[in-house]
Amino acid sequence: MPDRLAYAGSKNPTDPSDVDGIDVGKLILSPTRTYAPVIKKILDGYQQDIHGMVHCSGGGQTKVMHFVENLHVIKDNLFPVPPLFRMIQEQSGTEWKEMYKVFNMGHRMELYVPELIADSIIAIANEYNVGAAVVGRCEASDNKKLTLVTQTGEYNY
Repeated sequence: MPDRLAYAGSKNPTDPSDVDGIDVGKLILSPTRTYAPVIKKILDGYQQDIHGMVHCSGGGQTKVMHFVENLHVIKDNLFPVPPLFRMIQEQSGTEWKEMYKVFNMGHRMELYVPELIADSIIAIANEYNVGAAVVGRCEASDNKKLTLVTQTGEYNY
């Protein structure tokens, strides 16, 4: 393998992370919690009101761009960036705009619903101890656009 493709960061799997009691290896390899029970309950009660669902893995925060036309998606209330993604950015030197394009940045599932039912859906997520929030909105547009307002800057795609 070419050296340029090999990991060259300063962290080893047994090094401490920014999360107390969890080393870098455990932080990287910890299993992802499934949303299946939450989504099932939401679909059971609100399927007819859901205009879209996007699982942000494999396309990050820009994945929604594959599914919209003539819409400006504005995400201006995203969750804080988890320690894992801060570490990846610090170790790789990747620009934050690219990080949001590639990684979910701790924001994995999006449901596009009328504002009127958002609080009910958030309440369902909370029943399962899953954080949920209204993270943005959609506006009509002449083309498809995405604006992310983050802790590290505003990015337009």
